[in-house]
Amino acid sequence: METNPSYYNLPARIQLDRISSKIIGIRKLVKGRIVQKDAEKILEIARQIISVAPELEVVLICTKNICSKSIRLLEENKIGIQYVEVN
Repeated sequence: METNPSYYNLPARIQLDRISSKIIGIRKLVKGRIVQKDAEKILEIARQIISVAPELEVVLICTKNICSKSIRLLEENKIGIQYVEVN
């Protein structure tokens, strides 16, 4: 699995992590809260990844600072969420 964003025709500033052989993560560690508008952008990124590699499952890697509407939007579109602690 490729973790270089340019492979998926994405901007270089997007961070991708390999979680397993079939799961790729979009790393979004921000100080502020992830709101619905951010979730819509994440969903666009996930759709781009899936269009290039349809066998992959996409998850969001973020802190717990994410609003409930964003969680619902991502879950409805089958994008998992993996929480991490940032010190």
